[in-house]
Amino acid sequence: MDDHEDGRDRARAARDAPPEADALTVDQLAARAGVTVRTIRFYSTRGLLPPPTIGPRRVGRYGPDHLSRLALIEELQAQGMTLAAIERYLQRLPDDISPHELALHRAMVASWMPDTVDEATRGQLESRVGRALTDDDLRRLEALSVLEPTGDPDLFRVDPGMIHLGVRLLDVPISQQAILAARDVMLEHTRSAARALSTLFRDEVWQPYREREDDPEQVARMKSLSAHMQPMVVQALVTAFQRSMNEELREVFPAEAAPEGAPSRAPAGDDGARDR
Repeated sequence: MDDHEDGRDRARAARDAPPEADALTVDQLAARAGVTVRTIRFYSTRGLLPPPTIGPRRVGRYGPDHLSRLALIEELQAQGMTLAAIERYLQRLPDDISPHELALHRAMVASWMPDTVDEATRGQLESRVGRALTDDDLRRLEALSVLEPTGDPDLFRVDPGMIHLGVRLLDVPISQQAILAARDVMLEHTRSAARALSTLFRDEVWQPYREREDDPEQVARMKSLSAHMQPMVVQALVTAFQRSMNEELREVFPAEAAPEGAPSRAPAGDDGARDR
C-alpha cells in the first residue's frame, strides 16, 4: 500500500469513527465476525480493512464498517476468490461506501453460493449477531426463513447468508407482514431474472458452442464459464437494482433527497472475478 492510500485510509478512519455505542475492541470485533484477532490484523496489513479509530488509552476502536467488510470478505472467500482478487474487489469500492451498501454487496455475493445451513445454539447466535435475542425475535427470524428450530429447543438451523440481514430487520419499524411481502416480491423477480439469464446462456452461448465444438476439454471449459461469470452477473444486478431504486425514489420523493440509507451509487466494477 503506498503513502497516498495509507493517508486516505487514515482520513477515512477519522471521518467514519463509530459512535461510542457501536465501537468495538479488536477482540469484540473478532467475536462478532467469527474470526481470530490474528486474522483481523493480517487483513489490516493487506489493506482489506481500514485502520481503526484510536480511542482513549490508544486502544483501537472498530465499527459497523469493519464488521460489514469482514462479512463481505467471508462471502468472497467462500466463492473461491483469492486474497489478491478480494483486495482488487475492495479497492474498487467507493471510499465513502456505507455499512448498508457493503451488506448489499455481501447479500448479492451470497446469493450465488450453494445453499448451506449452519447449526448454532441460542448463545452462539447471540454472540454471532452481537445482541440478545428474545423468544419473539427467534419467532420472527423463523418466519423470515433465516432460522428453523430443531428437536433441541436450544439448537437452530441457520442460513449463514441471511442471519445478519434478518437481525437488522428486527429493528426496522415495518410490520412483519410488509417485510414478508417485500421478500416475496424480491424472490419472484430474482428467480425470474435468473431463469431468463440461464435460458439466454443455454440457447445463445452453450448450445451453439456444443454443436460446433468436438473437443471434450473445450466443452468442459465452456460449461464452467457460467461459474466464472457469476460475479460479473452479480455486479450487473446490483448496479441495475440500485439505479432502478434511485429512479423510483426520485418519483416518490421528487422534491426531497433520497431517504437516509437508500442506495446512492452504482457499485464497483466486475474486478471480483476469481484469479486463475
